[in-house]
Amino acid sequence: MAKKLYVGNLSYQMTGDDLKELFSQAGTVESATVITDRISGRSKGFGFVEMSTEDEAQKAIEMLNGKEQEGRALTVNEARPMEERPRREARY
Repeated sequence: MAKKLYVGNLSYQMTGDDLKELFSQAGTVESATVITDRISGRSKGFGFVEMSTEDEAQKAIEMLNGKEQEGRALTVNEARPMEERPRREARY
C-alpha cells in the first residue's frame, strides 16, 4: 500500500519532477507534488510524495530528513490527514 510523506522547507524553484527524482533514490515514487499558491502559481515551499511501500517511505525519511537540498535542510515525515478548516467569507 502506498504511503504519503510530507516534504517541507523546499526550495521555491523545486518542481514535482525534481521531487520525484530526489525520492526515487529511496524506492518507487507513485506521485510527487509541490504545493503552489492558487493565485500566483508560486511554490509554497512544501509538497507531498507518495512512496509505493511502507518500507520505501521509511527509507526515504531516514535518507532525506534533514538533508540539505539547494541550501535548505529538508523536513520529511509521514503526512497527516488533511484537517477541515473553517471557510472564510470573501470580502469585496
